[in-house]
Amino acid sequence: MSTASKGKLLIIDDEDRLRKLLARILQLEDYEVLEASTAKEGLRRLGNEVVDVVISDVKLPDINGIELTKTIKATHPAVEIIVLTAYGTINDGVTAIKNGAFDYITKGDDNEKIIPLVSKAMDKAVLQRRVLELESKLNLKFGFERIIGTSTGITTAIKLAQRVAATNTTVLLLGETGTGKEVFAEAIHQASPRSTKPFVAINCSAFSKELLESELFGHKAGSFTGATKDKKGLFEEANGGTIFLDEIGELDHDLQAKLLRVLESQQFIKIGDTKTTQVSVRILAATNRDLQDEASKGNFRSDLFYRLSVFQITLPPIRERKKDISPLAKSFIHTFSLKVNKQITGFTDDFLQRLEAYRWPGNIRELKNVIERAVILCDGNELDASLLPYEFEAPPVKTGNPVSAFDLSSVERLHIQRVLNHTQGNRAEAARLLNIGIATLYRKLKEYGLE
Repeated sequence: MSTASKGKLLIIDDEDRLRKLLARILQLEDYEVLEASTAKEGLRRLGNEVVDVVISDVKLPDINGIELTKTIKATHPAVEIIVLTAYGTINDGVTAIKNGAFDYITKGDDNEKIIPLVSKAMDKAVLQRRVLELESKLNLKFGFERIIGTSTGITTAIKLAQRVAATNTTVLLLGETGTGKEVFAEAIHQASPRSTKPFVAINCSAFSKELLESELFGHKAGSFTGATKDKKGLFEEANGGTIFLDEIGELDHDLQAKLLRVLESQQFIKIGDTKTTQVSVRILAATNRDLQDEASKGNFRSDLFYRLSVFQITLPPIRERKKDISPLAKSFIHTFSLKVNKQITGFTDDFLQRLEAYRWPGNIRELKNVIERAVILCDGNELDASLLPYEFEAPPVKTGNPVSAFDLSSVERLHIQRVLNHTQGNRAEAARLLNIGIATLYRKLKEYGLE
């Protein structure tokens, strides 16, 4: 059919004359029309073609059209179905609608009625297909497909997260800064029954106690200076969905008690309010602290810790995921190359070796930043070691002078290297931290081959 087609239709009817008449009418309206004389043939064509709307007779030789409606909606949810009923069998049409049909029309009615009905069904089918495509893209952007890695630690974490995602269980994500805890939280939400509802994230260490309480639970107008109107808190904003509390270990003791109440009853009281607010929210939390140790020291409520840690997932640091550094780096190269409109295809072996040898205190977040910097600086189509920051340099080791744990000069050399790594190559700051003059530092750099 022409590219100007309004969409694709499938007519299923064993009456050849009526089916072909209907097909001709709809073809004249610029629809692409397929035909089938049995339900079995219709299902086969649906499996081989992208169809928007099905027009099916109720009385088919092999399967009842009402049951066929149910089958089609189960396997092709974006397809809309119009049922053709015999005169006086309105009940068949009503039952078909209950099974998911868009509408029904009585055979023998003015054929002009079918055209506006098909148009409405087509509009809905096209809209539903777009929604499904957007949901698919959303899953790719925020789902488990986004998580890169095949190392044992990360695949174990993914499997655990996938298992718990379908439940309403509170999850505590553990791991160092930059290991991807929020990415995991988003993926858990996206794979959960709450995926169509809001996902709200907040860093508990980014606010003062008073401001965080207002952000989480909201306030009433006049409850404190500057509260000129009622404000919804993030728990209300996340109602029906998921709230992710990052850096939960930084939460003030008083707010810990309020959070415990939400966990236990899904209720809280806004600042300045006298009545409770009811919500339905799943709580995901994350921390880089040892909460059990903090609880034993009295810095974190033990009852809250046990409620939060019903299901724990530990994300491994990148230094324990060496085999994942290469695919992660390639993914970031692709992202940032598109962002700055460059054609960078990969990296040299030396570049990768230095990435794998580095300790990555900032984990994936630091790797992402390093790759972005390298992509910006790169003038060719391949990243090489010259594009890496100072701390990635491989200092020459003098022949016959191996590093020793007991040799004073070796210890001093390693200490200077660590301080330089800490200051990201800032020699003036390194000299200040080492409590030596800048000239002394330069002399030692030359002496130890660290220039």
